[in-house]
Amino acid sequence: MTDISQIPNPVIDTEEQTALRKVAFDLGSRYGIEYMRSRSDAGETTDELWKEAGQLGLLGVNLPEEYGGGGAGMTELAIVEEELSAAGAGLLMMVVSPAINGTIISRFGTEEQKKRWLPGIASGETITSFAITEPDAGSNSHAITTTARRDGSDFLLSGQKTYISGVDQADAILVVARLEGATSGKLQPALFMVPTDAPGLAKTHIPTEVRTPERQFQLYFDDVRLPAEALIGDGDTALLMLFAGLNPERIMASGMAVGTARFAMDRATKYANERQVWKTPIGAHQGVSHPLAQCKIELELARLMMRKAAALVDAGRDDLAGEAANMAKYASGEVSARTVDQAIQTLGGNGLSVEYGLAGMLAASRLPRIAPVSREMILNYVAQHSLGLPKSY
Repeated sequence: MTDISQIPNPVIDTEEQTALRKVAFDLGSRYGIEYMRSRSDAGETTDELWKEAGQLGLLGVNLPEEYGGGGAGMTELAIVEEELSAAGAGLLMMVVSPAINGTIISRFGTEEQKKRWLPGIASGETITSFAITEPDAGSNSHAITTTARRDGSDFLLSGQKTYISGVDQADAILVVARLEGATSGKLQPALFMVPTDAPGLAKTHIPTEVRTPERQFQLYFDDVRLPAEALIGDGDTALLMLFAGLNPERIMASGMAVGTARFAMDRATKYANERQVWKTPIGAHQGVSHPLAQCKIELELARLMMRKAAALVDAGRDDLAGEAANMAKYASGEVSARTVDQAIQTLGGNGLSVEYGLAGMLAASRLPRIAPVSREMILNYVAQHSLGLPKSY
């Protein structure tokens, strides 16, 4: 276990991290929010941006070098996500493919599974989705009913999943199911990599008001036959795998939310400096400047907690990373929603115009308060695990 005193400074970027920020922001700026919205409105995916991000080594920066990755960590992957989002071109599938699935496979997969999946995930040539949420389970992952049963050397997977991101652009889905334990005989969590073209797998698009190229789907598994190697790891470490994957998920969601807040803040402050009423820039008025200053303070606090959480993950401190990742997710979700709302208010009527691109962000800015875990469930976690209060559910 790494000594906390040996964890790298989560506040100050190294020279390499500074350079990484610039590469990611420059890439995002060449595409921007107009590109993302045009793809969303046309029901298309971000193939060009994703491909170029892969060619630049941005998608797999956190994965081991021996499998085609950059050999860095969650700190660097979160930097990439934050900077792309700050440029208006955040990639939701980065939260899933390299962060959740890449982390799980690199830590718990067999050597064959690492060789099979990690190089493609790192390069972006392979995109993987992640499926845990179910219609009747919601945030209660203990109530998952998707089940795999053994059939000779194979498995048969049956059940449903809901609000699964990017299935239409994914090559495979890492599915959380329940499997009869080889030693206990009881149903326990297990993770399977399922090709999106597997017979017996069906998907239905879930329309949402969020303007993003990554769409949401309901999945149906009807005795989907999977070979033995589809089971990730040894089948007895699923809970450890989930924690290993869900902390990076929260950190990357924080990166997107922080980047979104930065994007909105940039538009608002530029407008407040340029827009004049009564011969004075509106940013000189405290009714405009103070709310933006408050958002800036909360934004920087959220970034600090995100960096702390990423540093703990990179140091292998899973025992501490959960609390920090949840707090980062909470703080960034709150400031994302607040900053976008305040940016629109700063622009007044122009905040609702297509030209400035803020009103269309309103629904998406609330997403980090809901997914991948709601703010209320994070408050439950902090109350129970950080404060030692009785469990409420």
